[in-house]
Amino acid sequence: MKKPVIIVSRPSDFAGGDRLYRIRAGCEYLAERDQQKSDDDIAINLCRSYRYGSLGYHCSLLAEARGQIALPPVEAIVDLSSKATYRFTLPELDALLRKALRRAGEAPLLSEPLRGLDIFFGQVSDQRFRELARRVFDLFRCPILRLNFVGSAGAGDLRIAAIRLLSIRDLDAARRESFVRALESYLKSHRPMPQRDPPPRYDLAILHDPTEPTPPSSPGALRKFIQAGKSLGVRVELIGKKDFQRIAEFDALFIRETTRTNHHTYRFARRAAAAGLPVIDDPRSITLCTNKVFLADLLRANGVPAPQSVILDRSRLASVEQELDYPIVLKIPDGSFSRGVYKAQDRVELRQLTDRLFAQSQILLAQRYVPTTFDWRVGILNRQPLFVCQYFMTRNHWQVNKLLKNGRLWTGSARTFLVEDAPAEVLQVALQAANLIGDGLYGVDLKETPDGLFIIEINDNPNIDIDVEDACLRDEIYRCVMREFVRRIEAREVSASAFSPAPDVARIEPVRAAPVARRALAPIAAVAAGSGSDHQSWSAWIGGLPKLGAAAEEDS
Repeated sequence: MKKPVIIVSRPSDFAGGDRLYRIRAGCEYLAERDQQKSDDDIAINLCRSYRYGSLGYHCSLLAEARGQIALPPVEAIVDLSSKATYRFTLPELDALLRKALRRAGEAPLLSEPLRGLDIFFGQVSDQRFRELARRVFDLFRCPILRLNFVGSAGAGDLRIAAIRLLSIRDLDAARRESFVRALESYLKSHRPMPQRDPPPRYDLAILHDPTEPTPPSSPGALRKFIQAGKSLGVRVELIGKKDFQRIAEFDALFIRETTRTNHHTYRFARRAAAAGLPVIDDPRSITLCTNKVFLADLLRANGVPAPQSVILDRSRLASVEQELDYPIVLKIPDGSFSRGVYKAQDRVELRQLTDRLFAQSQILLAQRYVPTTFDWRVGILNRQPLFVCQYFMTRNHWQVNKLLKNGRLWTGSARTFLVEDAPAEVLQVALQAANLIGDGLYGVDLKETPDGLFIIEINDNPNIDIDVEDACLRDEIYRCVMREFVRRIEAREVSASAFSPAPDVARIEPVRAAPVARRALAPIAAVAAGSGSDHQSWSAWIGGLPKLGAAAEEDS
């Protein structure tokens, strides 16, 4: 293993040496031609300035090009050049600062007002702040950092005003001694890093909740997404609710947690969309799909076949029997996984259920009961079918999912089809419904009856899981989703470019579940192209579709 190299503007800036490291002047380091990529090398950049284009900036840049671990890395130099870039980290760091101040009894208070804190390789002299210092170092990986504070610890309003990169020349003799001790401690504890994969092209976050009992993707499926991303040059990181302030670190966000509007999943989607990041599910899709009352009215207004529905409040309860025959299905607006969905067999049961449900929501949806042995589920991504399943009713129950008294969910069996093997009419009606929402990822549920097909729901955040939705395509289904994210990221980069003529984004191919899927969509493609016997009626329908997909991108 080579000795770590310490880079300085001038040799006199950091005199001396140690068996743990070697010292190089920045100009000498840049001129070296025999550097070989070595994952064990560390380049500690102590140049006088890190501003863009400076010697210090280029030393970190070339260290990374040579396969070394650069401290500070170029990303940190850029991030710390503007508070607007690192502002998203401050709420978390301020919380750690407040936590440290609550430990006032554990160590003597500083003899002078607390105006700042020096951090050397994640270490501090006052151990009350060790957790804060380690987190700052984890975020920025800089040898020397200074946190400037405003406010008063006594008044309880102390907070971080700025995070500054310092050079070795900014330290007095006492702080230099502390820095050298921290440097030696860091180098002694450093271990060679394993062989690294090529740098990823993009970073994608998957929001999930490991404690969720019925997540849309199991831990095994999440690992499949991570592997699929890696194969496409996308680094995929699983994040949770606590990572809200980190969204700006990523190029895209994929939500794999059950969504609701009054929930952190919506706030994550909204923050990502406001930052211009591709996000699935986007905020508009969450808002539209999670409200069953809205969906029923949207389908009715656009002539999409759906069970007869009545939007119900307490004033209409007495008249619902005049519009719907028993049994009547009752739904709260934002239920999921069969939660909040009930069947009233008669007037007595209707009264009992509505008394309970009106305590949760002022508005309910009453629907005609449509009995079938299974529901069709069509997964749609960017207006293209991705998978097709039959979800069978749970044994001795009228729904696909049955909520047990212990809170667990009992699910019926499933059968998965290649898209080209699914009935074309099922695909057509599912696409007709999903296109009313946008171009995200949707799961459209349909019932097939002697009277035709009926849309039951349009779900954002549909299940994609092992041995069910992926039963036909296997790993390809996960790659399809990752390819769509890459397409969206690249389209965003093209549209944001101001330095070269923008290529035709339309030529960036949308995701296809499989090449054979195009055959099953021939009738739909013919309609879109202006051929086929039903061209006139379908053209009218297509022309009348609201442009909701475009509206979902207004924040980008």
